[in-house]
Amino acid sequence: MMLLNSVLSAPLVALTLSQQLNHLDPFWAGICLTFFLSILYLLYSNNKLRRAQTTLQHSEQRLKSTVEGSGDTLWDWNIATGAVVRINDKYMMHKSEAGHFIPNADRIHPQDLALVDKLLKQHFSEKTAFFEASYRLKDNLDQYHWVLDKGKIIEKDENLNPLRMTGTVRDISHLKSTEERLNLFAKCVESLTDAIAIYDHRFRLVDLNPSYLGLFGGTRNQYISKAFSLPGYDERYINQVKTNLKEADHWQEELRLRNHKDILLPIEVTIDEIRNSHGQITNYVVVYSDLTERKKAESQLHNLSNRDRTTGLPNRNLFFTNLKKLACQDTHHALLVFDLDNFKKINDSLGHQLGDSLLAKLAMRLNKLVRQKDTLYRLGGDEFALVMAGTNDIHTITRTAKQFLAAIATPFKMANHELVITSSVGIVLFPEDGSTPEILLKNADTAMYHAKQKGNHYLFFNDSMNEQAVKRLQIENLMRFGLKEDHFVVYYQPKMDIKTGRLVGMEALVRFITPKKGIISPGVFIPIAEETGQIIEIGEVVLDKACKDVKRWIDQDLFDGRVAVNLSAKQFSLPDLTTRIDIILQKNQLPSYFLELEITEGTIMDDPQEAISIMRSLSARGIHLAIDDFGTGYSSLAYLKQFPLNTLKVDKAFVDDMTTERGRNMVDSIVTIAHNLELHVVAEGVEKAEQLTTLEQLNCQTIQGYFYSKPLCASEFTAFLKAQKHRENEQTPQLKVVK
Repeated sequence: MMLLNSVLSAPLVALTLSQQLNHLDPFWAGICLTFFLSILYLLYSNNKLRRAQTTLQHSEQRLKSTVEGSGDTLWDWNIATGAVVRINDKYMMHKSEAGHFIPNADRIHPQDLALVDKLLKQHFSEKTAFFEASYRLKDNLDQYHWVLDKGKIIEKDENLNPLRMTGTVRDISHLKSTEERLNLFAKCVESLTDAIAIYDHRFRLVDLNPSYLGLFGGTRNQYISKAFSLPGYDERYINQVKTNLKEADHWQEELRLRNHKDILLPIEVTIDEIRNSHGQITNYVVVYSDLTERKKAESQLHNLSNRDRTTGLPNRNLFFTNLKKLACQDTHHALLVFDLDNFKKINDSLGHQLGDSLLAKLAMRLNKLVRQKDTLYRLGGDEFALVMAGTNDIHTITRTAKQFLAAIATPFKMANHELVITSSVGIVLFPEDGSTPEILLKNADTAMYHAKQKGNHYLFFNDSMNEQAVKRLQIENLMRFGLKEDHFVVYYQPKMDIKTGRLVGMEALVRFITPKKGIISPGVFIPIAEETGQIIEIGEVVLDKACKDVKRWIDQDLFDGRVAVNLSAKQFSLPDLTTRIDIILQKNQLPSYFLELEITEGTIMDDPQEAISIMRSLSARGIHLAIDDFGTGYSSLAYLKQFPLNTLKVDKAFVDDMTTERGRNMVDSIVTIAHNLELHVVAEGVEKAEQLTTLEQLNCQTIQGYFYSKPLCASEFTAFLKAQKHRENEQTPQLKVVK
């Protein structure tokens, strides 16, 4: 400030000095004036330099702010020394290492290095006015970014060799991402099988994909800038389409358009608006989808969904559709439902392929017996239905049912086999037995179920059948609720040594005790549980509770024998049976030694070879196996000796029949067979002292029945065990009968 004031006041000082110099010698006055003017000039030059430096600093600051704001990196490369000066360097770039012609080469992606080298050399050889390259560059976090590097040589030596080069580096990662997305979308559009055309806001074509030309033919230039049209549809329809588009931003319709071969095709045309950020329509996208193949597939699917592939008959879906139509007509109809008895055995023994061939031949045979107005359906599996339209004549219906049963029972000769099958037919009338297809089919199934009990028979539905069906359904629901609410209880019936009178084991028996209905007999609920499959869950509940109780009695030192648990046919056929049993034993920490499984004769004889495999697996775990109800079904002694059995149980029916010599001899034979096979013998259902005496004479080892005890609940059986323990401690050989 002082300097500035001095400069501003210099003229005044000069005037004053000039006045004073007038009094000096001219020589000295000239020297003084020259000195004064020199000083004045120096002060002025210094002031001007300072102002230029300030302006330069401000300019540099503005440039730096501009560069920082742009996000670009400015670089200045001294080519001779390799030194690079950078401004706003967010990539932490540095001087190139020895051996690298390109600055910062170690940070450029290896796949991009060759391209950068090529472009840089082209600029050095003056083939390009500017150096410009897009490549991937690693930042200080070792993350690659796409950058645009632009530069130019600004200084050369006398031999025109480049000395200095400057430029900028810009991060274009977001642009590359957008570019890749656009390329992807473009490729997707080009590869779509649907024809696509893009129009501007005036409905002039601006672009199309190859599928468009494949559908309508021609060349791209032939269509560009042409107005939107639909071959075969006039301008009035086109205007209507445009009007609809104004009301909604989407339009779709199935049309009939001709392709480049002049073939009329079903094509779905879809038009969508494209708007910019201001909401203005910029384009229309039109998609042409050829529905020819879809129509064929729909037709095939319709046939598949309404026709059975094996027999060619209408299927269950079409059955309900047509029956609903018939139910709307004010006429009488009859429905016959039937299935094939024991068809599963044919599939299991001879294979599903032969089973399917049998069904196909049966369908052809039965179709010949059907009236023209009637329809035969395959409902699924081995179940069929015949709808007799426009009749409720009992004579006509029964004659048809008998013809069907006779035709089914006629042997089939297939693959060197003569197959004989039988059937049972349930018959309902419309509207007498139901007003909907669902009710009619349910009642027909009920009638068929009762017909099966007579075998190869037909039955008309009646109210008593419905009552039985309702009761059966109630039992099913009660069991389902009982499993959920733990209404299944395990009772135990002791097994006693016939000579010592000591307890050697017991059988676990299931009891179904409901809060409102009380005890439901096993003879009532077990057959239904077998049919519905609920017996599997019930069986696991019984096994779990029995293992839990036995473990407790063993820990209390009240019991050291085995508990016998019945294994149903459904359980026995489970593929993971052994795993299920293992889990229950482990859960209750009960050694397998204390478990015996009772399997009915019919169950193991249904598939002896498979039964042997399953039983060996169980036996290998230390579980004892007993055959129940021996002699009541069909047994093969050749198989019996192969079964890994431990116990054979004599059925109560044989024990009751021992009052006759024939009955006594039958039991004697069973006991002898068991002993010859080294099996332990248990007689069940012993109720009288005479039976006990006879069984002892026949060398039966163990008995079970009301003579000693009825089945007891867990608490009652605990008391029974304690009484047995007390007698053993007293070493009393005689056994007191518990009634």
